[in-house]
Amino acid sequence: MEKLKDIELVPSSDVSIVSEQERHIHQDEDYEYIRNNLKDIIGKGSDALDGILELARDSDHPRAWEVVGQIMRQLAETNKDLIELQKDMKKIKDEEGAKKITQNAIFVGSTNELQKFLRGQGHVSQKIKDARKKLDGR
Repeated sequence: MEKLKDIELVPSSDVSIVSEQERHIHQDEDYEYIRNNLKDIIGKGSDALDGILELARDSDHPRAWEVVGQIMRQLAETNKDLIELQKDMKKIKDEEGAKKITQNAIFVGSTNELQKFLRGQGHVSQKIKDARKKLDGR
């Protein structure tokens, strides 16, 4: 309990909030960092596979062939991880774009006002207008 005495409370106005733009920059940097690491791992893994494959051919030792199989499996998983990273990043970008959509807009007013508004916005199709003209013409 004595440790709690040393805690200093910071007023909420002093807390810096990371802007959305900064968050996007960090996400992009992290994505590039992880992507580069995975590509580096794949490159080094391919080199290691070439080396152990040559050793396995020369020695024909069962353990060497087992290691070849393990490296191949790890390389395949790392390649999948790289693809999953891209899918995850695309999903994040799509979710951010979807957040800006207004889904449930509410109109407060009469039906007549709503119709005037929709006509002014060009939402009423020409077919409806033509149908009304035909009905009025009878």
